[in-house]
Amino acid sequence: MSKFKKSIYDILKGNFLVSDNSFKNWRFILFIVLLMLLMIASSHSSDKQVMEIAKINKKNKELQSEFVDTRSIAMKLKLESTIKNKVLELELKPSENPPQVIKVTSKNN
Repeated sequence: MSKFKKSIYDILKGNFLVSDNSFKNWRFILFIVLLMLLMIASSHSSDKQVMEIAKINKKNKELQSEFVDTRSIAMKLKLESTIKNKVLELELKPSENPPQVIKVTSKNN
């Protein structure tokens, strides 16, 4: 049997885990497993943050549209025609006498 076939059989049988110098192999395997766990945790954390960002962006868009709606309603309420209609409903009429300016003078001693 060739050396290449023998090394493949040894790997498949797991001889590298139980041989005399297997401590080096176990340390390397544990290091790889630790790196895999770290990578999985990091991936889950980034996915969680991406979902939170998407939720915040959606809420932001909703609030922006609500702001635009409220601003347009306020602009309509400020129109002179709207104010005239509200005043007519209350049966108020414009003053027949124009406003007068009151000047206050004070004497300083």
